[in-house]
Order: sequence, then C-alpha cells, then structure tokens
Amino acid sequence: MSAPSLASYIAKRPYLKRFMTPIANWYTDAAGYRKLGLRIDDLIPEENETVQTALKRLPPKEAYDRIFRIRRAFQCSVSHTLLPVEEHTKPHEDVEYLSPIIREIEKENKERADLDNLVVNKKR
Repeated sequence: MSAPSLASYIAKRPYLKRFMTPIANWYTDAAGYRKLGLRIDDLIPEENETVQTALKRLPPKEAYDRIFRIRRAFQCSVSHTLLPVEEHTKPHEDVEYLSPIIREIEKENKERADLDNLVVNKKR
C-alpha cells in the first residue's frame, strides 16, 4: 500500500507550490541518495508482496540497472565514500520507474477484492 501524499493538494495551489518547491528541493538534496547514484524508487523496501510483484514486472534492463545502483551505493556505504560528482544522479534522471507499477498492482488488487466480495441479488 502506498503512503498517503499531499502532492496533488499542493500541486493544485500555485502559491503553495511556489512555497514548497525550494523546501522539497533542499530536502531531496539533504537526503543524500542522489550522491550515492540512487533514484527515489530504489529506496522502496522490497519486503512487501506488492513491491515483489512490481519488481517481477520490471523490464530486464531496468531491473539490472536497479541492482547495479543498489550494489554501487552499498559499496560506497561500506567504504564511507560518495560517488564523484559526475556520477551523482541528476534531478532530471531521478524519475519514478517502480511506483507506477506499484500503483497499477494496487488497483488490480482492489478490483480483485471488490469482485471477490460482489453480491448478486436476484430479482423477484
């Protein structure tokens, strides 16, 4: 299940978006995952059944790239170093690749649950 988000609420209000954008950019930079070469979806925990299914649906190239980024970040963590600046993840490269698949699977699961609990009433 995805975490609740205020993003759509903020995006609909231009004054709030102008106020929150610099804060969001600062927070993302302070998180430090881009300095390890990771993307935002690399941080999603894999213990969830939905995430496991989404990982199976990833294209092979994207799955390989994900594993490479995670292993490289782990190696940097073990050696207490950061990647060189030219290898940091750029903001335009930090796009969601797993979250859309997770949302799709959650919709499928909700639809399946709704169909399983469907009650049919006979007309008299």
